Amino acid sequence: MLRKIITVFCFLITSFGLAQVGGETTYQFLNLVSSPRQAALGGKVFTNVDYDVTQALFNPATINVEMDNQLALNYTSYLGGISYGTASYAYTLDRRTQTFHGGITYINYGSFDGYDENGVSTGTFTGAETALSLGYALQIGYSDFYFGGNLKLITSKLEQYNSFGAAVDLGLLYIDEDLDFHAALVVRNLGSQITTYAGLNEPLPFEIGVGLSQTLEHVPIRWHITFENLQEWPIGRPNPSRVTSDLSGNQTSEDISFFGQLIRHTILGAELFPEGGFNIRLGYNFRRGEELRIIDQRNFSGLSAGFSIKLNKMRFSYTHAKYTSAANSNFFGLQIDLQ
Repeated sequence: MLRKIITVFCFLITSFGLAQVGGETTYQFLNLVSSPRQAALGGKVFTNVDYDVTQALFNPATINVEMDNQLALNYTSYLGGISYGTASYAYTLDRRTQTFHGGITYINYGSFDGYDENGVSTGTFTGAETALSLGYALQIGYSDFYFGGNLKLITSKLEQYNSFGAAVDLGLLYIDEDLDFHAALVVRNLGSQITTYAGLNEPLPFEIGVGLSQTLEHVPIRWHITFENLQEWPIGRPNPSRVTSDLSGNQTSEDISFFGQLIRHTILGAELFPEGGFNIRLGYNFRRGEELRIIDQRNFSGLSAGFSIKLNKMRFSYTHAKYTSAANSNFFGLQIDLQ
C-alpha cells in the first residue's frame, strides 16, 4: 500500500513539475496563510499533528482524532485593504473511520472604481473568491505513515467575470513517536478551472512542499523547517531595482547564486511550549525576506511572531508578520472546543 502511494506521488511530481508560481496562475488566494499559527511559523507549515484543526487546510494527512469537534475561525486584515479568512471543523465518527474535516477559505478584495476606455466612470465593482474543502486521512496499515486528501471546490468573481474550479491536496506524513519527529510531503492545488473568466484556461497554483519538525528532548521547543515550491527551480528572479553601475556606466544585474535560490525555498519556525496553554511562536520566510528587503536598510521583511493562549475551551491566537517598512499584516484566530 505504501509503495503504491509513493508511486502516485512520484507520478504527480513528474507530471506537474513545470508548474509556475507568483502571478502566473489563477486562484492565488489558495496559497495565503491559513491561520495565525501558520503565519507565526513563517507562513507555511505541513507537520503539526495536534488540536490545530486549521492545519488540515495545508496538509490533509495531519487530520487526527484530537481535532474532533474543534471549530476554528481565522481573520486577516491583509495588505491594501484586502481581508480574508478561514474556517475549519473536524468530526470523528468513530475510531475505525477516523476523522472527517471541512474547511472554507475566502478573500474579499474590496470595492474598486470602474472606468471605460474613455475615462468615463462605470460605477464601483468588487472582487471575491471562495474555496470549500472536504478532507480525510488514514493510517497506512500499521506503519508510521499517514495519507490524506482534500477535495476543493473554488469559486471566483472579479467584476463581471466568474470562474469555477476544482482541485485536490494530497499529503503523506511520517511520525516517529519515540523521537517526536514529523516529516511530510505535500502536493497542493492539483486541479483545473471548470469554467473560465473569458475563455482562457489558466493553471492553478500547483505546489510541492516538504516539511520537517521535532520537539527537543529537554527543552519545550518544537522547530520547523519547510521547503516550499519545490516544483520550480530556480525560484528567484533578478530584481531590476538592484542593478548596479560602475564608474564607466556599465550595468550589472543582480546575480542570485545557487545558495540564494535554495534559501528562497526555505522557511524556519519555532514554537515555545507547543503543547501548553500558552505558547510563543517565531518564524522567518527567506523568500519574502529576500524579495522585499531594501538595500542598505534593515526592515525585517520575512520575520513573523505570535502567541496563543487557551482559556477554558477556547484558544485565542495572534500573529504580526513583517512584509515591508510600509506594510505589515495582523492575523487573528479563535479555536473553540465544542465537546
